[in-house]
Amino acid sequence: MMDEQEFRRAAESALDALKQHLIERAEDEDAGFDVEEQSGALNVLFEELGDKFVITPNSPVRQIWVSALATSFKLDWDAAANAFVLPRSGETLIALIDRLIREHLED
Repeated sequence: MMDEQEFRRAAESALDALKQHLIERAEDEDAGFDVEEQSGALNVLFEELGDKFVITPNSPVRQIWVSALATSFKLDWDAAANAFVLPRSGETLIALIDRLIREHLED
Protein backbone atom coordinates (compact mmCIF):
# COMPACT_ATOMS: atom_id res chain seq x y z
CA MET A 1 0.00 0.00 0.00
CA MET A 2 1.31 3.45 -0.85
CA ASP A 3 2.12 5.90 1.90
CA GLU A 4 0.26 9.20 2.25
CA GLN A 5 2.89 11.25 0.41
CA GLU A 6 2.91 8.84 -2.55
CA PHE A 7 -0.88 8.88 -2.58
CA ARG A 8 -1.02 12.67 -2.58
CA ARG A 9 1.40 12.88 -5.51
CA ALA A 10 -0.45 10.21 -7.49
CA ALA A 11 -3.87 11.72 -6.75
CA GLU A 12 -2.73 15.24 -7.62
CA SER A 13 -1.27 14.01 -10.89
CA ALA A 14 -4.43 12.03 -11.73
CA LEU A 15 -6.71 14.97 -10.92
CA ASP A 16 -4.54 17.37 -12.94
CA ALA A 17 -4.66 15.03 -15.94
CA LEU A 18 -8.43 14.65 -15.57
CA LYS A 19 -8.87 18.43 -15.27
CA GLN A 20 -6.88 19.05 -18.47
CA HIS A 21 -8.84 16.34 -20.27
CA LEU A 22 -12.17 17.82 -19.14
CA ILE A 23 -11.14 21.40 -20.00
CA GLU A 24 -10.32 20.25 -23.53
CA ARG A 25 -13.68 18.50 -23.78
CA ALA A 26 -15.56 21.47 -22.28
CA GLU A 27 -14.10 23.81 -24.91
CA ASP A 28 -16.29 22.04 -27.44
CA GLU A 29 -19.37 24.27 -27.72
CA ASP A 30 -21.68 21.24 -27.46
CA ALA A 31 -20.00 19.73 -24.39
CA GLY A 32 -22.83 20.64 -21.99
CA PHE A 33 -20.59 20.95 -18.94
CA ASP A 34 -17.87 23.02 -17.29
CA VAL A 35 -15.12 21.96 -14.91
CA GLU A 36 -13.87 23.80 -11.84
CA GLU A 37 -11.39 23.06 -9.09
CA GLN A 38 -12.41 23.83 -5.51
CA SER A 39 -10.51 22.98 -2.34
CA GLY A 40 -8.65 20.05 -3.90
CA ALA A 41 -11.77 18.60 -5.54
CA LEU A 42 -12.86 18.73 -9.17
CA ASN A 43 -16.45 19.57 -9.98
CA VAL A 44 -18.09 18.83 -13.30
CA LEU A 45 -21.00 21.26 -13.63
CA PHE A 46 -23.81 20.56 -16.08
CA GLU A 47 -25.12 23.87 -17.37
CA GLU A 48 -28.65 23.00 -18.45
CA LEU A 49 -29.31 20.22 -15.96
CA GLY A 50 -28.07 22.07 -12.85
CA ASP A 51 -26.30 18.91 -11.66
CA LYS A 52 -22.68 18.26 -10.78
CA PHE A 53 -20.20 15.46 -10.30
CA VAL A 54 -17.64 15.76 -7.50
CA ILE A 55 -14.23 14.06 -7.72
CA THR A 56 -12.13 14.08 -4.54
CA PRO A 57 -9.05 12.35 -3.19
CA ASN A 58 -9.62 10.47 0.07
CA SER A 59 -6.24 10.21 1.80
CA PRO A 60 -7.16 7.97 4.75
CA VAL A 61 -8.25 5.12 2.45
CA ARG A 62 -5.91 6.02 -0.47
CA GLN A 63 -8.75 6.26 -2.99
CA ILE A 64 -10.26 8.79 -5.35
CA TRP A 65 -13.99 9.10 -4.84
CA VAL A 66 -16.45 10.18 -7.48
CA SER A 67 -19.96 11.26 -6.59
CA ALA A 68 -22.08 11.09 -9.75
CA LEU A 69 -25.48 9.86 -10.89
CA ALA A 70 -26.59 9.33 -7.25
CA THR A 71 -23.75 6.83 -6.81
CA SER A 72 -20.35 6.84 -5.12
CA PHE A 73 -17.50 5.34 -7.16
CA LYS A 74 -14.29 4.48 -5.29
CA LEU A 75 -11.14 4.11 -7.34
CA ASP A 76 -8.02 2.37 -6.06
CA TRP A 77 -4.44 2.86 -7.20
CA ASP A 78 -3.35 0.16 -9.64
CA ALA A 79 0.45 0.08 -9.82
CA ALA A 80 0.46 -2.09 -12.96
CA ALA A 81 -1.77 0.41 -14.81
CA ASN A 82 -0.06 3.38 -13.09
CA ALA A 83 -3.54 4.84 -12.62
CA PHE A 84 -6.54 5.01 -10.32
CA VAL A 85 -8.96 2.28 -11.41
CA LEU A 86 -12.54 1.33 -10.53
CA PRO A 87 -12.11 -2.28 -9.32
CA ARG A 88 -15.42 -3.69 -10.56
CA SER A 89 -15.04 -2.46 -14.16
CA GLY A 90 -11.32 -1.87 -14.59
CA GLU A 91 -12.00 1.67 -15.87
CA THR A 92 -9.39 4.35 -15.25
CA LEU A 93 -10.46 7.66 -13.75
CA ILE A 94 -10.66 9.45 -17.11
CA ALA A 95 -12.54 6.58 -18.79
CA LEU A 96 -15.02 6.42 -15.91
CA ILE A 97 -15.70 10.17 -15.93
CA ASP A 98 -16.09 10.18 -19.73
CA ARG A 99 -18.64 7.36 -19.48
CA LEU A 100 -20.56 9.01 -16.63
CA ILE A 101 -20.73 12.35 -18.49
CA ARG A 102 -21.96 10.59 -21.62
CA GLU A 103 -24.64 8.69 -19.65
CA HIS A 104 -25.73 11.84 -17.80
CA LEU A 105 -26.06 13.92 -20.95
CA GLU A 106 -27.98 11.16 -22.75
CA ASP A 107 -30.69 11.01 -20.06
